[in-house]
Amino acid sequence: MEFRSEIASNQRKSIFLLFSLFLLLIGIIYLVGLYLGVSSYTILPFALLFSIITTISSYWSSDKLVLMITKARVITEDEGGPLYNIVSEMAIAAGIPMPKVAIVEDSAPNAFATGRDPDHAIIAFTTGILAKMDREQLQGVAAHEMSHIKNRDTLVATVAAVTAGAIALIADLISRVFLYTGGTKNSKGNPFAMVALIIVIFLAPIGAILLRSSISRKREALADSSAVAITRNPTGLRRALETLRDDSTVVQAKSNAVAHLWVESPIDKRNSRWHPFDTHPPIQDRIDKLQAME
Repeated sequence: MEFRSEIASNQRKSIFLLFSLFLLLIGIIYLVGLYLGVSSYTILPFALLFSIITTISSYWSSDKLVLMITKARVITEDEGGPLYNIVSEMAIAAGIPMPKVAIVEDSAPNAFATGRDPDHAIIAFTTGILAKMDREQLQGVAAHEMSHIKNRDTLVATVAAVTAGAIALIADLISRVFLYTGGTKNSKGNPFAMVALIIVIFLAPIGAILLRSSISRKREALADSSAVAITRNPTGLRRALETLRDDSTVVQAKSNAVAHLWVESPIDKRNSRWHPFDTHPPIQDRIDKLQAME
């Protein structure tokens, strides 16, 4: 019952994120128009159209963007071999369609899942995790990522990445608008719009990162528990997390935009107990929880 309520909550948050992105983009573009003195009747249709296109793109194409950022390559069943079999086993145990399997050429052990729904999901593994973990550990990792897919976390995670990136990009564009228009000196628009835009420049990117991190931490904890429900074996995932904890290598594609997607964040501070910008719970806390299950 708890899992079902969490999954339903995740789906509601997915809709909320998409709708929030839609409204945020409309609002920011509208404020830019007011600041520049453009008529509301002129700027509002453009803002609406731009927001619709951006929101739809974030829903349909976010997984392709993630694969591009992480340099992951989708492989065939013949290429996958034992790994493909492990993912297939976990998909059957989770009761979801077989996701595509991708490989990231990187010596650091890590993995992630992406995709807008279980029918369009991808699980990616680094070459490092394949070299450093045995079958039981890989089953635990695959089940963890499968849980993200089953719990509909992948849509929220990829949309959150696009949302944070879009807000940061818009904030940068606004700062350039101020630069090229000479700030308030050459502005013939609404002065209140100028104040609102200044607030957006400084606060919106921080707020987007905090929102993404908070959502990600809760989903990681749920995915660990869900993975145990799939494998009936907390030891595999616990041993996998211990390997990640003890390994000092970090994936090369450690972009802040996709850090929350990995099974272990490549940018969170390993030695800190908790930080508001961390996208994952402390790995030792996750290990302790799994040991308690054992």
